[in-house]
Amino acid sequence: MFTNPFAELSFISPAVMQGYVVLMILLVAGGTILDMIVKKNAKYFFENSRKAKAQAKRSLSAAEKGTLAAQTLAKEVLTSGEFANPQRRLSHLFTMYGFILFILSTAILIFGYPTSQSAGIFPLLWHLGALMLCFGGYWFWFRIRVDVSAEGNPWYRVVRADIFILSLLAMATSGLIWSIFQSIGLGGLSILFFVLFIAATTALFGTVYWSKFAHMFFKPAAAFQKRVVHAEGSRENLPEIPELTDPAVKQMYPDIPEYMGDKPPYMGLGINREAPSHY
Repeated sequence: MFTNPFAELSFISPAVMQGYVVLMILLVAGGTILDMIVKKNAKYFFENSRKAKAQAKRSLSAAEKGTLAAQTLAKEVLTSGEFANPQRRLSHLFTMYGFILFILSTAILIFGYPTSQSAGIFPLLWHLGALMLCFGGYWFWFRIRVDVSAEGNPWYRVVRADIFILSLLAMATSGLIWSIFQSIGLGGLSILFFVLFIAATTALFGTVYWSKFAHMFFKPAAAFQKRVVHAEGSRENLPEIPELTDPAVKQMYPDIPEYMGDKPPYMGLGINREAPSHY
């Protein structure tokens, strides 16, 4: 089973497959740039950065910024430590690393081994990435997303933000089924699921502007900037969280105890520190 599925596509030349991969890369780049221009995400980001810099109480050295960048890489990027819910975090990690494995191994197989069935370990990584992606993605869609304490949406309610996860799951699922049917000699069904695989892949990379695909590029930069703002002592673009021991707070909220167990101090003050989000 763990053979290069692309090597069996004798009716498609390697140049066509490679051209398709390049086209998908261009669609991602174009969609991300369009998202930045139209939605003005970059402009908003740099304006907030400029305002925070003006309010900074200290300047950070290059070494300090390097440390903050490493912390961002270790927590928000590599381990998704911003997710408080451990199930959501694990689901995200399976999906993220499965996607990376799947995409990288696809590119290696198409550009490095377009006609080789064995292709070393990369066919195994391709299938492993697809399985990890499916595990994490379906866990999110059918378990976490319908959890009232997390997202609170039924699995059958689809909104525009779901384009990314649904096309991602369709790509990985149809790719696996295509590979299975191809390996057992079901030619007609394998062609059907190969067409579905291409359709889902095109939908994933062609809808970057409308989905939350571009979010994965903005998220690390925003997390790093938040760390820098905090380290510089600037006023963050977040509501101020009062101390419950402050006499003024006690006077405003006489019914709130000073100790609230494992709840954060802003619970009960009408402040929503975290807003739910999709992939």
